[in-house]
Formats: sequence, structure tokens, C-alpha cells
Amino acid sequence: MGGDQQADTLKCKFRALCLDPIPQYDGEKIRALRAHLQVSQAVLAAVLNTSLSTVRKWEVGDKHPSEPSLKLLNLLDRKGLEAVI
Repeated sequence: MGGDQQADTLKCKFRALCLDPIPQYDGEKIRALRAHLQVSQAVLAAVLNTSLSTVRKWEVGDKHPSEPSLKLLNLLDRKGLEAVI
């Protein structure tokens, strides 16, 4: 077993280091999530600690969520608002 393979095996013994990749959220998926949660752009922005302008730009495709925002969007998607408020 090579050095890289050994390191990967050791890391995977710890479940926290073997998380599935975070899915991407495009404008359509963000709008659908917001509709499912029944929140406005302003409320979603507040929940994610970002600006209303940023959420608007995500939804029209002018910007893409950062990695931390993607993690929070995914958490909202999987667990609902109760997970973050």
C-alpha cells in the first residue's frame, strides 16, 4: 500500500473526514429550496448571514454561493430551518 493510499485509509477511519461532497446549488435549485421552506429572499439571506442582494444574484445566476454558503444551503435542504435557527 502506497503512502497516499495509507493516508487515505487512515483518514477514512474517522467518519468526519469522509463526508460526501457538498452538492452545487444553482439559481433554480436555490429558488426551489426557498419555495419549499416558504421563505422570502430576505429571510433566506438573514438565515445564511448574507445580503439580500447576494441571494438575488445567486437566483439569477450572476453569482454562485461560496463553500460555506453551499454547506448551509445543503443543511437547510436536508434538515430544514430548525437546523440553523
